[in-house]
Amino acid sequence: MSDTEELVDQEEFYEHFKYVANVGQEPLRVDKFLMNFIENATRNKVQQAARAGNVLVNDIPVKPNYKVKPKDVVRVVLAHPPHENLLVDEDIPLDIIFEDNEVIVVNKPPGMVVHPGHGNYSGTLVNGLIHHIENLPSNSNERPGLVHRIDKDTSGLLVVAKTEFAMAHLSKQFFDRTTERLYYALVWGNIEEDEGRIEGNIGRSLKNRLQMDVFPDGDFGKPAITHFKVIERFNYVTLVQCKLETGRTHQIRAHFKHIGHTLFNDERYGGNAVLKGTTFTKYKQFVENCFKVLPRQALHAKTLGFEHPTTKEFLRFNSEIPQDMVDCLEKWRTYTINQPD
Repeated sequence: MSDTEELVDQEEFYEHFKYVANVGQEPLRVDKFLMNFIENATRNKVQQAARAGNVLVNDIPVKPNYKVKPKDVVRVVLAHPPHENLLVDEDIPLDIIFEDNEVIVVNKPPGMVVHPGHGNYSGTLVNGLIHHIENLPSNSNERPGLVHRIDKDTSGLLVVAKTEFAMAHLSKQFFDRTTERLYYALVWGNIEEDEGRIEGNIGRSLKNRLQMDVFPDGDFGKPAITHFKVIERFNYVTLVQCKLETGRTHQIRAHFKHIGHTLFNDERYGGNAVLKGTTFTKYKQFVENCFKVLPRQALHAKTLGFEHPTTKEFLRFNSEIPQDMVDCLEKWRTYTINQPD
């Protein structure tokens, strides 16, 4: 039996990554396939892992040039546990909006990762939470206290469960869509409608695995619905309030790109370029200055509402728009006022 056919002893290795190829997957080298999934991975590191027998397809070690086919199960296994499973409590300041025996509501600053993962093993919200609270219950992904999450560069409110009962109760609310979640987003372009509804399945992009995409025909992904209302217009960008009916990964980011209004300075989705406006150098410089003021996607989880697990009271919390987003909006406001009619 060759080294590429020998099954790996599962007890000696720990699974770090697992991906299942879509039914529409075209033949693609496994090293390139994994690079599309794993943030910050280099092709050299992936190839080294494959040559060491740490890349498995359908539980069999493969070489870097193996061509991934539809429904292949691709795994990366290593001799040590994933770093995110070795949680260390860290004394990180937390902006706690509310806390009792069952739940804690936190206002997450932009730039903070919610839970440890590849490339981010410390300094996360979870590291701070387990320092603040002992014996947090774990969700199905072994992430203490979390019933939902927001992206690293998105700011705003999250609710964390402090007990097993609260975890189950809150998780059901998110599943049943009975929570209230309002976001503020600055998007490229002037949205014509004062309010609207975006509907379309969201799933992993077939072209760029680090992005989510919208599949309006429902052939891939999971159903997703976003309601929006225009708050303020600035000619070339629009401030909108978004109400989530579902909570898919990158839902707002993917939905607004789909309708031609990518989030302002959303690098992953192409919003960090001048997508609307004039060709004047002065205008381009103005936009660059806005990017410097707000060095992230313009998205803030402003309002969060849910039923308290034990009191059954519906709690609603609001957070202020963070200063970087306020400063960016003020620059656009001033720019719009100074433009000739």
